[in-house]
Amino acid sequence: LFIIHLMRIIPMFPFSIFTSIKISDRIESLRDAESKLLEFAKTRFVPHSSGGGGSQHSFELFDTPIAPPSVLKHSDDATVNNDDNGAKKTNKCLVFDDVEQYSLHGVKVTNHQLSASDTNDNNEDVSSPAPLVLLHGYANGSLYFYRNLHGLSKFFGQIYALDMLGWGLSSRPSFQFKTTLQSSSDSEGNSEANDNNGNDKVKSAEQFFVESLESWRSHHNLPKITLAGHSMGGYLSVAYAEQYPQHVEKLILLSPVGVPQKVEEEDTQRLNSVPFYIRALIHTVRAMFNRGITPGYFLRSLPNSKSRDMVNGYIANRLPAITCEEEQQYLGEYLYQNSMLPGSGEDCLCEILTAGAFARVPLIHRIPKLKSGHSSGEGLEVHFVYGENDWMDFRGGLDVQRLCHQTKMQDRTLPSSPPPKIFVHGVRNAGHLLMLENYEGFNAAMAIAAGREEDLPPGIMSRSVEFVCDEVATANADGADKSTTVQSTSGKAVMTERDADKFFRGGRFNRRESQQRDDDNAVIVEEKKE
Repeated sequence: LFIIHLMRIIPMFPFSIFTSIKISDRIESLRDAESKLLEFAKTRFVPHSSGGGGSQHSFELFDTPIAPPSVLKHSDDATVNNDDNGAKKTNKCLVFDDVEQYSLHGVKVTNHQLSASDTNDNNEDVSSPAPLVLLHGYANGSLYFYRNLHGLSKFFGQIYALDMLGWGLSSRPSFQFKTTLQSSSDSEGNSEANDNNGNDKVKSAEQFFVESLESWRSHHNLPKITLAGHSMGGYLSVAYAEQYPQHVEKLILLSPVGVPQKVEEEDTQRLNSVPFYIRALIHTVRAMFNRGITPGYFLRSLPNSKSRDMVNGYIANRLPAITCEEEQQYLGEYLYQNSMLPGSGEDCLCEILTAGAFARVPLIHRIPKLKSGHSSGEGLEVHFVYGENDWMDFRGGLDVQRLCHQTKMQDRTLPSSPPPKIFVHGVRNAGHLLMLENYEGFNAAMAIAAGREEDLPPGIMSRSVEFVCDEVATANADGADKSTTVQSTSGKAVMTERDADKFFRGGRFNRRESQQRDDDNAVIVEEKKE
């Protein structure tokens, strides 16, 4: 009854009804937590081979001015005036009300030695991967990658980890869009018109992030980027690559949300397979979701002590790999203050996803259509990376690979715009938050995706595993298609779908019996000798 009552009253309160803490104080606390995590990145998570980093690495926090997304609804508030050119201004930021222009916050890491050695006389990149741009997941921020920044700088001369618009210390405009246009189909196409209107809402939500990212990229004058997004950031990375393929060198999807098509029977089966109390919790969360109650809204509706306890419990339960109390403390503070600031980007959840974390416009049908910006005419490389214990379904990546392979095989004439080349990687001892749970394995997977596997230490135990769908495995065995995997260049064995079923355990409540799991893993841990 309390939950039902809470679901009724929460939407009435856009900000916490219990808090007396000023927004400026929360911003300061968030900055302090960010600063501490950045210090951890510089000192605690330095690869042994880098000799401590020294002066060859630099870390820089930045705030980049960006143009407001065109989809944002213009404010009718009297405090919003026209600018000098007569154009109507958009809503002010909900947290930085003294700043007229939106901005994206983030951290830049530069490996000066790598950057200097990989440029020619015209200052063009000649061998290093394009600068890496990291997009965080839902309700996270750029410093969720604090364990990875130093290690990844061994493979990328420049790394930019961003707070996406509406999150972290980036601007937080009200997540309200212009009225969507009615479908051109008329009176007899009402259901189709409703579908189109729903897709318009998805498109507007995507544009909020895509336009802000493009404005940021343009400001930094980055002609090509290696775009890597985690969870919701992975979904939005695909949306960006759809519109700006000419700027995407490679696409790396880190346990992305929204890939598979929802199948009601499978969803029901998954729900019935978990314990009753988990099933009841899932139904409650979905009911809140359908009422537009985001996790952030829920936290802000609670007393400060309760909301903080929930976040600290989340860190302790979801990230047992983080054993240092100080690290737990500052990561918890970073996540807590991020969530307690007025909501903005978080409101994309109900626009983009349905209850159950399925996309309203699934990526499985969109990724195979991605164009490549390569002058060579080759398809765009898209790398999926999942954790061994990931609750995101790895089959989404393999199904996309299957569709792209089938498209390629149907047209052997090598069309001018070939389908993407899909790669699927698994990281051991990691779940959905793989960059935190096994940062070395995560970094190794990123190096392999970037084509820098030769820079990994020999015999590294955290090296990721590559998987292919059955159709690609057969084509590889027959010598018909070697382009879909890196097997021919790395010399390592590539695992099949059957191996993938054994390797990926699934979420905590979807795992097999422990003995069966151990037997399965014994097959995978031993690399194929032939």
